[in-house]
Amino acid sequence: MAPGSSTCRDMTDSRISSVDYDTLTLNTEWRSSSLGKSATSSRGNLRTSFKDGVHELLECSVCMTMMYPPIYQCPNGHTLCSNCRGRIPKLCPTCRHELGNIRCLALEKVAESLELPCSFQDLGCHDIFPYYGKLKHEKSCKYRPYTCPYAGSDCSVTGDIQFLVMHLKDDHRVDMHDGSTFNHRYVKSNPREVDNATWMLTIFNCFGRQFCLHFEAFQLGAAPVYIAFLRFMGDEQESRQFCYSLEVGGNGRKLMWQGIPRSIRDSHRKVRESQDGLIIQRNLALFFSGGDRQELKLKVAGRIWKSTEMDTGY
Repeated sequence: MAPGSSTCRDMTDSRISSVDYDTLTLNTEWRSSSLGKSATSSRGNLRTSFKDGVHELLECSVCMTMMYPPIYQCPNGHTLCSNCRGRIPKLCPTCRHELGNIRCLALEKVAESLELPCSFQDLGCHDIFPYYGKLKHEKSCKYRPYTCPYAGSDCSVTGDIQFLVMHLKDDHRVDMHDGSTFNHRYVKSNPREVDNATWMLTIFNCFGRQFCLHFEAFQLGAAPVYIAFLRFMGDEQESRQFCYSLEVGGNGRKLMWQGIPRSIRDSHRKVRESQDGLIIQRNLALFFSGGDRQELKLKVAGRIWKSTEMDTGY
């Protein structure tokens, strides 16, 4: 019995040892896996913290925007952007030490190694740019917000097209019309006393897009004139898919214009100064108005169409 009993005990001890070994191996693998995940997570957190720290260093302490060369610093190392350096007094806004003209070359060098997403990432731009190339890209990024096209005042509101359409309707109370043809009348008493004026903007909805009809009085050299033109609520490339025509007339005469609507990326002043629209001399506009020519009563008719519908000659 003793030999048998000894064998049984040996086998039992062996199985127990085997189980203990398996458990030990499992525990070791679990600890190793957990440590690996923890190390990976730590490295990721370190990279994020490093980037956040560098971005914080590149933030101007005065205006809180990102700094671009030249980056200045006071003798104590407090940095500020070139715009703020030109605006603030001679003392550092942080320590009140005299600023001087010390460049922070080390921080400028660090910035060169960074790559950043476009600021308009939430609006659809997913490109990554070198730190110093990001600003240049954003000035012409096709996803950048549009500026309100209202011409009656310098409105600083920006946003996407749908937001601006609601803004124009609710805040500026502009006229909104559906259709690709229009017949609009502009009236002004004592027109000879006004050399510069802007009439209420009119928005036309057609082809699933929006177009802004402008009518303004201004001085072309020494001559008082009116200009009518159309702007497209979208970018320049899209605007080239459309054409429009304008005409005014009266007393058996007619003046016509045909062109491509300018994008609202171009301000109404830029379009007006480039004379890209239907220009009517004031005396002619009053002739078209009829009567004693003392009151402006000008009818502007127009049409918008897709450029594929007819040969525009452009």
